[in-house]
Amino acid sequence: MVALHATDPATVHLSVAARVPGSDVAATERALYDERSLIRMLGMRRTVFVVPTSFGPIVQAACADDIAVKQRKLLVKHLTEAGVAGDAESCGTWLRAVEESTATALALRGSATAQELSADEPRLRTRLSMAEGKAYAAAPYVTSRVLFQLAVEGRIVRGRPLGTWLSSQHQWSPAEDWLAGGLGDKPVAEEARVALARAWLTSFGPGTAADLQWWAGWTGGQTKKALAAVEAVAVDLDGQVGYVLPGDEEPEVPVEPWVAFLPALDPTPMGWKDRGWYLGAHKARLFDTTGNIGPTVWADGRIIGGWGQPESGEVRFQLLEDVSDETEALVEAEAARWTTWLAGVRVTPRFRVPLERQLSQG
Repeated sequence: MVALHATDPATVHLSVAARVPGSDVAATERALYDERSLIRMLGMRRTVFVVPTSFGPIVQAACADDIAVKQRKLLVKHLTEAGVAGDAESCGTWLRAVEESTATALALRGSATAQELSADEPRLRTRLSMAEGKAYAAAPYVTSRVLFQLAVEGRIVRGRPLGTWLSSQHQWSPAEDWLAGGLGDKPVAEEARVALARAWLTSFGPGTAADLQWWAGWTGGQTKKALAAVEAVAVDLDGQVGYVLPGDEEPEVPVEPWVAFLPALDPTPMGWKDRGWYLGAHKARLFDTTGNIGPTVWADGRIIGGWGQPESGEVRFQLLEDVSDETEALVEAEAARWTTWLAGVRVTPRFRVPLERQLSQG
């Protein structure tokens, strides 16, 4: 999987539970917040992921550092447009001052919420002016953008959620307090991209260069260099050029029939740009309009349906393809297992899709 999608906090726990027999929320929380063998961080495509802590420096150098540079320029542009501190140079200086003050406030507290930090550093309550004059105009506080910048630069870390494991609000901590030495020594960017490409091919190969470029959020040149460095082997994917790692050219060994219920934004369906080979004709019912996938039912490497929960909490599913009686029985059993595992907790995905909405009614 390389990394767990963490934009929706529930995905982390459900993705683990789908793959690790006997896992529960408490065990995943221990790994995240007590043992800290997993870390939540910004990475590929400016998205929040959970990765093994030892892999964090690779994600930081391969993706997050580039994102930090681009987002700083964008934020300075927005500050300038809002007239916060004069010209772009002055706004850049203002931003650095607010960042340092916020980082100091967080270090003094040890951990804090965005609201607490805003009380310590009132400039976090400065408003931006977005899409002025348009119907969708907004004037958000700069708070989340400053915290995003500090996080994407690896200076602060999202800690425990406020409330249950479903909460999207977290305490923040200085990276050096959360982990001894922070994220640790980073490789140079090119070496990190090679390591990330190798990890992606291990989990998602065969895949195309376009798949890897989309998944990592790289440029075409960065992707091409990384594939060359790992000596990726070209293979035919129904007329397209795909890549695998050296020694991975042989067909996969057949396995016993299997089914899985994967959560919204699970890393498997989000692993490739081209999804037709496992998704079939089901995109309209299983994705939202911005490319986020909802909860899915899988059988033998392809999507066959979706699932959701009504207010009563049981797991409902709908199959979108004809399957054998044996497969349908496996699906029924897996739905029952998830109903037991969730124990009445209702998970509403952050991004809703048509089939999940339908199954959640009633």
